[in-house]
Amino acid sequence: MTVDVRWATAEDAEALAIVLCEMATHYRQPPLDPDRALAAARKWLGEESPAYPHFALAFRSGAVAGLASVAIAHPGIDLERLMFLKDLFVRDGVRNAGIGRALVGFLADHCRRSGIGRIDLTTEDWNEGALRFYGRLGAERHGQKVFLRLSGPAFEALAGGFRDKSA
Repeated sequence: MTVDVRWATAEDAEALAIVLCEMATHYRQPPLDPDRALAAARKWLGEESPAYPHFALAFRSGAVAGLASVAIAHPGIDLERLMFLKDLFVRDGVRNAGIGRALVGFLADHCRRSGIGRIDLTTEDWNEGALRFYGRLGAERHGQKVFLRLSGPAFEALAGGFRDKSA
């Protein structure tokens, strides 16, 4: 069976919401309310810029099979844009059917055509399946960077202490 991958559009909001809900369950998060997920998907996809898409969706036999959530980052020290792969998720019923490879291949092709020199990503150090998958694709561990997150009270304190003087 063939896998079709494309950038998500506003018409794909329901498909995106389905995958977001399944992804939350898979990663042992509290279940997402489907209506809330659909509203978020509609909002996000309605704000998409063709120059900087954020969601690629894979379809197999017409049904949504997986997603890649990405962001394009502009130059660092090497003046080379990069794509950051935030999430790659394949639905339970179609794992090990080439969906993940198709999604990453789609992203790599987009990068090559757009002058984006690399794809950076993270995965949990305990996620052996993901590490094997990315290893099979040729990804290599790079450097000794530490993944950090600003959220919760620290995020609120920083955001609350900043006042945009241009507004």
